Amino acid sequence: MKNKINFVALAAGISILVLIAISLFVPWWQFTVGKPAIQVNLSPVNFNLSVNGVSVAVPLLEALNIACLLTLLAGGITLLIYSVKPAQPYSKRLLGFGYKKPLYVLVAFIVALIAVPIALQAIVGLALPLMGSASITLPQTMSNGSNTSINVSAIFEWPFYFAIIATALSIAAKLYHRKIVADAVHALPPAPAISA
Repeated sequence: MKNKINFVALAAGISILVLIAISLFVPWWQFTVGKPAIQVNLSPVNFNLSVNGVSVAVPLLEALNIACLLTLLAGGITLLIYSVKPAQPYSKRLLGFGYKKPLYVLVAFIVALIAVPIALQAIVGLALPLMGSASITLPQTMSNGSNTSINVSAIFEWPFYFAIIATALSIAAKLYHRKIVADAVHALPPAPAISA
């Protein structure tokens, strides 16, 4: 049987590896307070917090970054291996493992990004935007009883949208696998006739 390449999975695997490289340097989401007194650059594989230009390390987030990096790397490499041999008996397992990884990372990133402002709102009373600019008033417990307002802004950077494309390609690779399997079945030679 002629070997087919799943070009959708190939594109997905390459996109995931490119996404990893980009995300190390360009954040998916950026949040600034002041001009900026505080700046947060966040992607699943890199976290950077600076306060007045001084970088602040957060070991737990660094560990999560490494876990996300390894998850994306495993997914991308697995999809590349699968893409060149999609009709092999083991290919379905490779695809099942690989295509889910960017989806897991993207969903976890979105859930965490939504959960943190909700938690801050519930605990401290700060309503932080996920996108756009706002002027927020600090609770009096944080501002020594005075009314203090600060300007904040949040933006999703282009790698976030590229991550959505890479995830969509991974899911499309799974769907396209059915066509490859169907074509492989149709390409089988007919069974020889059994004479009586």
